[in-house]
Amino acid sequence: MNTEQFIACLRTCVGENGVISDRSQVLPYFEDWWGRCKGDALCVVRPRSTAEVSQVVALCHRHAVPIYVQGGNTSVCAGSVPPHASMGIVLNMSLMSRVIDVSVEDGAMTVEAGCVLATVQEAAAAAGMLFPLSLGAEGSCQIGGNIATNAGGTAVLRYGNMRDLVLGLEVVLPDGRVWNGLRTLRKDNTGYDLRALFIGSEGTLGVVTAATLRLFPHQPEMITAFMSHPTLEATLAVAQMLRAQFGGTLTALELISRSELQLVLKHVPHVSCPLDGEAPWFLLVDIACGADRDALLAEFEARLATGIEDGLIEDVVIPANMAQREALWAIRHSVTEANKTEGMGFSHDVAVPLRALHAFIEETGQAVRTTFPQAQIVIVGHLGDGNLHYNVMFEKSVWAGIADQAGMKKRVNRLVYDQAMRFKGSFSAEHGIGALHVPEMAAYKDDLELQMMEAVKAAFDPTNIMNPGRVLPRVMRETSGSAA
Repeated sequence: MNTEQFIACLRTCVGENGVISDRSQVLPYFEDWWGRCKGDALCVVRPRSTAEVSQVVALCHRHAVPIYVQGGNTSVCAGSVPPHASMGIVLNMSLMSRVIDVSVEDGAMTVEAGCVLATVQEAAAAAGMLFPLSLGAEGSCQIGGNIATNAGGTAVLRYGNMRDLVLGLEVVLPDGRVWNGLRTLRKDNTGYDLRALFIGSEGTLGVVTAATLRLFPHQPEMITAFMSHPTLEATLAVAQMLRAQFGGTLTALELISRSELQLVLKHVPHVSCPLDGEAPWFLLVDIACGADRDALLAEFEARLATGIEDGLIEDVVIPANMAQREALWAIRHSVTEANKTEGMGFSHDVAVPLRALHAFIEETGQAVRTTFPQAQIVIVGHLGDGNLHYNVMFEKSVWAGIADQAGMKKRVNRLVYDQAMRFKGSFSAEHGIGALHVPEMAAYKDDLELQMMEAVKAAFDPTNIMNPGRVLPRVMRETSGSAA
């Protein structure tokens, strides 16, 4: 079967309008959000139902044609675009965007994989419930991609990451069979947890087509504070105090460096800062409250006053209304846009144990400044779980003058990741592996761990058609099919 015949078979599966093969129309699907990773494929397929996904996957399985599953294409690890010279297809899930069911009694909702995260949040709110996952890309990222990457976000401290928020899945397996594991049960101790296996698998084991998500009681009222600190030690001390005193209600604990704040203020017009931006470190805090808001606020303000008296906090602002709160959170949610505009930034999604945060930031910063004096260190992170987005930025004109850009990238990445691993951390906390971090999997993962992962991959996808070249370093072969 040649390429034209294969594409005709795909149209039979999903309809004439379900396949995009015109070169002028497919290009947005072949480039990542950053504009740094570009690839190619035979076509883009946009199914409208699980049955259509099943037919497409079964067809690709028969002809050994690779499948690159794509949601909102907001990955920062090149996980959702095909590689160069690919003879596979992009399976874009955006047309499967229904909210299937919302059950207040079960505290659960079932949605299709292409449902945008913001739509999921809104559907939960309309039922008087809360779906707590919150990301800067929530207006465009899709729930299937959130599941595939085990997304984290700003509310992990209280609600957990995506693995904690999924009750059940529907998955099309690599041969086209459909596993219906959509359940609302909190307890189902009947064998291996297949649901957990697919969460974080980045499309390498199958295609998530629908999910049952865990809901919580309606969005609690928040006490929010934005504060500045004179030193890193002071910042971490205040963070520890907040975790100790408000642990059950502390929802967000976000660290922002002055360098990051300055980039946001420089590049994002609608954002402003109510505090003096000259302090080296800032914390953005959310504490959930109920009927006891006045008492909790009084206790919170007393703790902050003590922090100011002890020299741990320079200044603090507590918003008086929702508009002011949203303005503060706009700072946090604008960091990716600001960094993209500034220049070439190497974003490192690392995690280290909380007790090692100070040493990691100080020692890694010293090493970066010594080795790459032309770079700027820009940090934003989740202090509640030790996840730092440690960015090494090069202003555009500086980056243009670097002759060996590929070599520079490797050296920067190796330095930061070596430091994270030295402190018993991880080189990927919430963004996943994709294609960009496969070398780190080979460099840092225990060989036995890789062997176990490879065994799982071989059991589900022995012909390696599902997102080949992603996640696993020793399963890099892209299987080219007869369709080409």
